[in-house]
Amino acid sequence: MKLYPFNRKSKIANLNLQSSLAFYLCSFIKAYTMKRDSGLTNFLLGVLCTLLIMSQFSFKQSFIGDIHSVKPEWIAPALPEQLSFAGEEVPIKRWDVKEKFDKEMLNNYYAQGNIIYLLKLANRNFPIISARLKANGVPDDFKYLCIAESNMQSWALSKAGAGGYWQFMDGTATGYGLETNAQVDQRQDLEKSTDAACKYFKQAYAKFGNWTAAAASYNCGMNGYNTQASFQKTNNYYDLQLGEETNKYIFRILTFKYLMEHAPELGFNVSEHDLYQPVSSKEVIVTSTINDLAQFAIDHGTSYKLLRVMNPWLRSRSLTVRPGSSYSIKIPVNE
Repeated sequence: MKLYPFNRKSKIANLNLQSSLAFYLCSFIKAYTMKRDSGLTNFLLGVLCTLLIMSQFSFKQSFIGDIHSVKPEWIAPALPEQLSFAGEEVPIKRWDVKEKFDKEMLNNYYAQGNIIYLLKLANRNFPIISARLKANGVPDDFKYLCIAESNMQSWALSKAGAGGYWQFMDGTATGYGLETNAQVDQRQDLEKSTDAACKYFKQAYAKFGNWTAAAASYNCGMNGYNTQASFQKTNNYYDLQLGEETNKYIFRILTFKYLMEHAPELGFNVSEHDLYQPVSSKEVIVTSTINDLAQFAIDHGTSYKLLRVMNPWLRSRSLTVRPGSSYSIKIPVNE
């Protein structure tokens, strides 16, 4: 938003100066003439007050007029000439593709607070996500799916019940190796849930033969995507008519990628000092049941609150550990 405001500060300063001068002038007139001619004093003070009132009325009219003359100018961000996802070219020159991308750009470009927050949070979370993507052989661009899914919030929960960083349903999460019960929800473990998401991406890539289709199917399911691809005789995402959410899903991901990779030139400036830094921690391997997690936290030099913040997958006040099983719990370390 570009504004051309009137110089309100200078006008207020002028008004204050006028008031101060009027006060001192009144004091001078009163002191100089009081002993000589009280009638003259009252006359001069009356004239001065009248002039001051007239000047204030004039200022008020000018002030109100200037306010009404302010016109905001909303500027559409320039769109890139080229765009890609996971090494696959986006046909951005096609009018239909360009307009869908443009819509998502406008929606998110003017959500400045959220973009700045994501830039701060990405400094902490992206290295973890990128490391797991690389270890699983999945392109780094898939980290932007985590934003599209949950805004990188561990506690995110959809109306349908999908939860965690990658928005797995309970049943689906179990199928991809994530534990979910009353005490543990590994959908809220960033490393484990990213590994689970990678399993899906690789399966979808093997089925459809391209990463864009694999990413889109994460929104509507492999079966849902395959049904439409079979009927429409193409699995090219940009040529498919899909459900509304899936129709915009890839464009939403592309928007986050573009805005965050070109943040400074688009006006999103975050200083190094303001970025959220990784929190130093140590891992404690737990092989036996913990009946009181609050006491466990205290025994390890922290609080129950910070224990839950560092390990959002913990859902209860206790942790049952089955024989032969173990859990890795992060404990914050003060540097």
